[in-house]
Amino acid sequence: MKKWLIPVIVIVVLGIIVYSLTAGVNNTAVEYEEGVMKNWADVENSYQRRSDLIPNLVNTVSGSADFERGTLTDVIEARAQATSVNVDAGNLDPQQIQQFQQAQGGLSSALSRLLVTVERYPDIKSNQNFLQLQSQLEGTENRISVARNRYNEAVRQYNTYIRKFPNNIFAGMFGFERKPTFEAEEGAENAPDVEFDF
Repeated sequence: MKKWLIPVIVIVVLGIIVYSLTAGVNNTAVEYEEGVMKNWADVENSYQRRSDLIPNLVNTVSGSADFERGTLTDVIEARAQATSVNVDAGNLDPQQIQQFQQAQGGLSSALSRLLVTVERYPDIKSNQNFLQLQSQLEGTENRISVARNRYNEAVRQYNTYIRKFPNNIFAGMFGFERKPTFEAEEGAENAPDVEFDF
């Protein structure tokens, strides 16, 4: 065997190993990133479902002549604010997630006030359409929670993968960056004060 052939073989073998390693890291990171984007789309879909239920809920409640208009206005405005926040799934960053979460939190708060206010109106509480919408809304809130948890799990898997050595070297070269998770809203650790009027 010729002496010059040994270094060539070593270089070729090393090239194949480096190529396999980088291609594997890149392909797996792409797969995990696609999982994050798919789960983000599920989160948005769940929030959209909730947003789609709100006009029917508002129409059902507004049928009561003496219902508090300010509460309905708050819900309508919060829905408009929540639907105006758009997040690019391919370029998720903490500020976008926080903006989205704040807008959705404002809508959740307005809906909660609406449902508490409805308690003072027995004719609305007994309305079959309202009861069905309320049930669908509760189911949608559960879907939102599940979708957010799945998104956070996909982000955890992706972030862990791109931060491990030697993946972090190649992930940085290929432009893979950490993705933000949903976090509990500020003050969520405190139990709400509940007051009953007797």
